[in-house]
Amino acid sequence: MAEAIISDELLALLRQVDTPTVCNAIEVAQGKRGFNCFTRGTMQHSRPGDPAIVGFARTAKISGLAAPKEPSDVIRARRMNYFRSMAGGNGPTVAVVEDVDFPNCIAGWWGEVHVAVHKGLGMSGAVTNGVVRDLDVMDEGFPVLAGSVGPSHGFVHVLKIGDPVEVMSMSVCQGDLIHADRHGALVIPTDVVSLLKNAIEKVIDSEAIVLVPAREPGFNIEKLEEVWAQFEAART
Repeated sequence: MAEAIISDELLALLRQVDTPTVCNAIEVAQGKRGFNCFTRGTMQHSRPGDPAIVGFARTAKISGLAAPKEPSDVIRARRMNYFRSMAGGNGPTVAVVEDVDFPNCIAGWWGEVHVAVHKGLGMSGAVTNGVVRDLDVMDEGFPVLAGSVGPSHGFVHVLKIGDPVEVMSMSVCQGDLIHADRHGALVIPTDVVSLLKNAIEKVIDSEAIVLVPAREPGFNIEKLEEVWAQFEAART
């Protein structure tokens, strides 16, 4: 898909808010519930306290359960083409890599070396249904949201570069705008990008209708009934 234009202001805001807030804000922008382009299931985050992963997807498919059947020179050349692809695109960029062995993934594509390489190429982070490893020695500033944690690299090799991928039931095309944190990941629809800042602010303001009094002394069921009616009227 064509990459959306994202302002520095919106980028900074997206990095500050969590994925549930963005998910709600998309529905506010769309004027209805039912947005469903997000991951399913519990994922593993390499750095749970880091800011959200935000950027345009650079996609690939890998495998590692069995040794590749193609010649080794073909595999090596494809890996370098993979790195060339990851280094491309307009920033910020996020690697979105599908391990086709899911749910039986063993290949730790995301470890100390690849985190350093992808970070060095200017990428913001990675989302995968595959394996992450080397958690204690990874460089800071490049979070990985993965399907599992494991010790091995298996026979890991690149299969496809730039094709549509599926990660934990989330479909992603090259250039899609990704938002991810320890809760999961989602694709931000292009047609809501221009509306997203105001929608995020509306989500935060509407939740404050309940959160502020609920955290004050003297909160009770009568006060809840009062503010909940206001909350219901304000939210999507």
